[in-house]
Amino acid sequence: MAMTKTLSMISRTGRDLQRYNDGCRQVVGCIPYRYRKTNQSSTVQGTQIDDLEFLLISSQKSPKWMFPKGGWETDEALEDAALRETFEESGVIGDVEVQEYLGTWSFKSKSQGTFHQGHMFPLLVTEELEDWPEKTVRKRLWLKFSEAREVCWHSWMKEALDVFASKLTKRNKDDEPQTCPFDELCYEQTVATVSNSNTMFYEEPIISIEANDLTCEEELRISLVAKPSLGKLMFNEEARRKPFFNEISNVANSMFSEEATMSTKAQKMFNEKLGRISIAAFS
Repeated sequence: MAMTKTLSMISRTGRDLQRYNDGCRQVVGCIPYRYRKTNQSSTVQGTQIDDLEFLLISSQKSPKWMFPKGGWETDEALEDAALRETFEESGVIGDVEVQEYLGTWSFKSKSQGTFHQGHMFPLLVTEELEDWPEKTVRKRLWLKFSEAREVCWHSWMKEALDVFASKLTKRNKDDEPQTCPFDELCYEQTVATVSNSNTMFYEEPIISIEANDLTCEEELRISLVAKPSLGKLMFNEEARRKPFFNEISNVANSMFSEEATMSTKAQKMFNEKLGRISIAAFS
C-alpha cells in the first residue's frame, strides 16, 4: 500500500484525534521485515522464518528495543495509521499486509498508567530511507527472528512476532503442491491395468473366430440342404485355406460320394422298373 505522497516529515503529536474504545487508547503498529541479502525474493512462498530479517527501533526515552507503533487517529484508516507510524518512527515504507492481520493485544502503559489496545500488522519493507521524522531520537536495528524475539522489550510484541512466524509456516504448508490422485498409482498397477486392457482387446478377435466357426458349420448344413454342389465347392475351397475345415470337408465329400452312389442305385432301379413295365406293355 503506497502512501508516500501523504507522509509528512513531521510526526503527529497530541491526542486531539486519538481513537478510544471503551476508554482504551487505540494503538497500531507493524512488524517490518525484509528478505536477507543472501536470499532475496519477491514472494514469501516457500520462505522460512530464518530467511527474513526484522526491524526494531529504540525507545525515545530508553535503550529498549521494540517494533514501531503509535496512536490510531480518527481521520485515518487502521492500515494507513500503521504505515504512517512505521514511517515516522523507523523511516521505512512498504506494503502493510492487511490480509495477514496479526491480532489485537490489550496492555497497560506503565508510563501513562492507561490501558491500550494494540493492533499489529506485518509490513514488507520496500524502501529504507536515510531521513525520517524521528531519526534524531531513535535507532534502527535489523535482526534475525530469534534475535529479534530475544531483544524485543514488550511481551505482547513478541507474541505478535510468534503469530507472524506461525502464519508463515501455515502459508508454506498450504502452498505445498498437492499430489495428483493419478500419481498414487504405482508403475506396476499402471502396467497391470494396461495389460488387462490389451487382453480384453485381444480376446475379442478370438471370440469372433469361434463365432465364425459356428457360423461356417451352420452354413455347411444349409448348403448341403439347399444346394449340395455349392456346399461341396465351398468346403473344398475352405479346406485349402483353413485346417479346421479338413474334417468337415471329408465328411462333406463322403456325403456327396454316398449321394452319387445312391443316384446310381436309383437309376438302375428305375431302368429295371422301366424294363419290366415295357415288357409287360408289349406283352
